[in-house]
Amino acid sequence: MSEATRKRLLSWIEEDQGALVEVFSGFVKAKSPNPPGDTREAVDFLCGFLKGKGLAHKIIAPRETMPNIVATFAGPRPGRHLVLNGHIDVFPAGDGAGWQRDPWSGDVANGMVWGRGSADMKGGTSASFIAYAYLNRIKDELNGRLTLTAVSDEETGGRWGTRYLLENHADECLGDCVLNGEPSSPYTVRYGEKGALRVVLTVTTPGAHGAYPHRSASATKIAARLIRDLERLTELEPRLPDEVRRAFAPPEIREATERGLGPGASDYISKVVVNVGVIRGGLKVNMTPGECVMELDIRIPIGLDQARLRAALADVLTRYPEVSMAITEAHCYEPSWCDPKGEMLEIIRANAKTVTGIVPQPITTLAGTDCRYWRQRGIPAYVYGPSPGNMGTKDEGVAVEEFLGTVRTHVLSAYDYLTRA
Repeated sequence: MSEATRKRLLSWIEEDQGALVEVFSGFVKAKSPNPPGDTREAVDFLCGFLKGKGLAHKIIAPRETMPNIVATFAGPRPGRHLVLNGHIDVFPAGDGAGWQRDPWSGDVANGMVWGRGSADMKGGTSASFIAYAYLNRIKDELNGRLTLTAVSDEETGGRWGTRYLLENHADECLGDCVLNGEPSSPYTVRYGEKGALRVVLTVTTPGAHGAYPHRSASATKIAARLIRDLERLTELEPRLPDEVRRAFAPPEIREATERGLGPGASDYISKVVVNVGVIRGGLKVNMTPGECVMELDIRIPIGLDQARLRAALADVLTRYPEVSMAITEAHCYEPSWCDPKGEMLEIIRANAKTVTGIVPQPITTLAGTDCRYWRQRGIPAYVYGPSPGNMGTKDEGVAVEEFLGTVRTHVLSAYDYLTRA
């Protein structure tokens, strides 16, 4: 590991700041909402970036509209294999009503890059592409291999994205460690995340004229009572692994979680969260509903597993004979975590301090990322990226300085990992 090379990498980033922000802005402009999930415009943009740098890459597309990009190179000496992972698809933006700017503008204004997906996660994925390009310029100084994976199906579960790559191209994409740029904020680096259980509950009754309540119970009223009772799931106590319990203990972890995820976030890190995301019931205002369908997204903390949560859910439902349940298995997964004191995590923390002046604290997070697919296979995977900002809502944006801080941290961390013995 050469300090002179580290300084050279940082000087290149300094010289190229404007161009790097243009890459990020251009990527935001390339629409890739999922659903519907057609990411080809954004994939073309990213492939154009790689072609412009003379970097070989290939497209792996189990679905035509959801292509994935894989690129790799090796240094002259054997060593470890680092994977840079990011996703191309983003949340939908609707018709843009209520936004201050066009959701796909990619505007650079007031020190921000604006647009749908800027935080989740086109800023982080841009950082991965930029880091890959810079490291390729000094590949003769590296040991081992660097691989870039950019996927098109993260927002809808990864069946045609990361999951597909690891099930069908593991030799290329598994690696020894993963660095991911999902939004974390400069204050945190993430080593773990919650699991998820997706459930559809259907309440069925005979239904009736609304003035004849003696003829039928109301499916929507039953659903309302059930929603209240489902909060019992939030009382389940996780059994934290010792390493995670110790990592949670320092008071600065709670403070960093609040700064990175927003006030109140730390209260939910170790709790089940039941989100009744969709409710459909009733046909007409003067009819007693005979059906109500609810779609649930239940988040599972580390220390609690699917089996225990499903048993608790089944117990709640025993009191509701009118309710049937269907589980969307493709969107169910266990919580995941890796070493909260792992080598790459400490590399990231040291480099973040160097380039931002902030030492990010190791935390687990509330939502899921593709990092789980590697952790499930025993590969450490860490998340460091810009702040979540307004991800998932209107006026999503990322501060230019946070984006550049992510780029610098990823470049130096990848370099350090691939030059250590």
